Amino acid sequence: MNSRDGAHISVWQQTVEAFKIRANNTVQKKYDVIIAGGGITGISTALALQKAGLKCLVLESHHLCYGTTGGTTAHINTIMDVPYSTMIKKFNLETASNIATASRDAISHISNNVSQYTIDCGFQLTDAYLFAKDEKQEKELDDIKHACDKVGVASQWTDKINVPIAFRKAMFIPGQAKFHPVRYVHALATAFEDLEGVILDKCPLTSVENESDTGVIVETPKGSFEATYLIYATHIPPTINLVHLRCAPYRSYAMAFRLKGEKYPEGLAYDMYDPYHYYRTQEIDGQKYFIVGGDDHKTGHEPNTVKPFLSLESHVRSNFDVDAVTQQWSSQYYEPADGLPYIGVFPGHKKNVLVATGFGGNGMTYGTIAAQLFEAKILEKPHPLIDKLAPGRIKPVAGFKNFTEHNLDVFKQLIQKVFKGSEAHEFVEVAPGEGKIFKVEGQSIGVHKDDNGAIHTVNAKCTHMGCTVAWNLTERSWDCPCHGARFSPDGKVLNGPADKDLEYANLELINAIK
Repeated sequence: MNSRDGAHISVWQQTVEAFKIRANNTVQKKYDVIIAGGGITGISTALALQKAGLKCLVLESHHLCYGTTGGTTAHINTIMDVPYSTMIKKFNLETASNIATASRDAISHISNNVSQYTIDCGFQLTDAYLFAKDEKQEKELDDIKHACDKVGVASQWTDKINVPIAFRKAMFIPGQAKFHPVRYVHALATAFEDLEGVILDKCPLTSVENESDTGVIVETPKGSFEATYLIYATHIPPTINLVHLRCAPYRSYAMAFRLKGEKYPEGLAYDMYDPYHYYRTQEIDGQKYFIVGGDDHKTGHEPNTVKPFLSLESHVRSNFDVDAVTQQWSSQYYEPADGLPYIGVFPGHKKNVLVATGFGGNGMTYGTIAAQLFEAKILEKPHPLIDKLAPGRIKPVAGFKNFTEHNLDVFKQLIQKVFKGSEAHEFVEVAPGEGKIFKVEGQSIGVHKDDNGAIHTVNAKCTHMGCTVAWNLTERSWDCPCHGARFSPDGKVLNGPADKDLEYANLELINAIK
């Protein structure tokens, strides 16, 4: 089993062993490219650059696919969360068409990798269905269909869909794909090591020294390393930076089911609610799983994180003949302010420090596109999206509203008091498995009681920008509502952008509120 950044294991991580790093690959002190992050973006990039003749080092804080790649529902799309109608309106037809072309190329790239490396990951080209359930959704669907025609994404109207859900209007989109993401990434990592690429796991990048236009030196628990290029493929980069203000963190929920009578839908399906539900089937080792996701919310903003699972399960049981729930898990993604990801030079850094973030719900597609963009940029090859997806782009008309709303919310989180009323709280209120925030002598203390009754206490001030973290009951983690940093019950970093653990809070302080 491959562990992950939460208490719930995904169907992907349940059905694969942790990747074993090859011990006989020689670890050097100097590389052409250092890549921080061992998910689909980092490993795809590493393999592409190593094949091109560059020497690459991958640094992974935990182990491969520990984070979002291990928690995705693994839809590979040419239809994106931000529809082409919105891209055309906020940007232009050329940009939307470039995204459509890049997404088709990403699916082809993944398909070619599966063939070239004989990857047993259940990859399958398949159809997708997008369906409307009311008049407002119908109008939106009309706009999406018209935009797909403009950007060259094949689609057609249909009077049948692949799931037993009532609808008013539906669109059929061929040429989509699905796979087992962890098995795919593990196979790419093996191919990378076959080319003498080096992976170091349990090896976070702790600091960057001597950053210049010609190279960087990075510090890690396993020593310092030098490279011409540094790439942050960590889902969200560390430190405090402009991209954090332009990306809003969200949690999405997923469940895997066994269905009665082997009535598993083929293809992919999406309704048009906000947040929407997404459906698909995957066969793994002879067992079929019906995988459904949805009920998203901003990270740290849902006080009862059991509720989304209950809502999702109720939705599935009301429409499908469920035999059993096999897995349930949640995962994190980042919504970009203007709807397009940020891939390129890391704002505030030298031109050889690159970043990829803000993939929304299209991480498998955009992660692959990011690898192709990094390859083009480093090898100085043309690519129509290099400028369009640059993280330092200024697009106030396209992104200003979302940018403003998100950062007003962040500002509120930074200044609001933990308790609106009396601070007289009883420590005994914390039940096993729960976590709460207490005010002690003006300091916010996070208190978690594990299932055995042991107490874990941390300073509840996020080490990224100082927001107060919130307890995530289902994943047993402290989640930051501002920029999505996540910490274990005892304060260890699970997800960036924070790169320092929460401070330990002396248990004696808690006596004041017992």
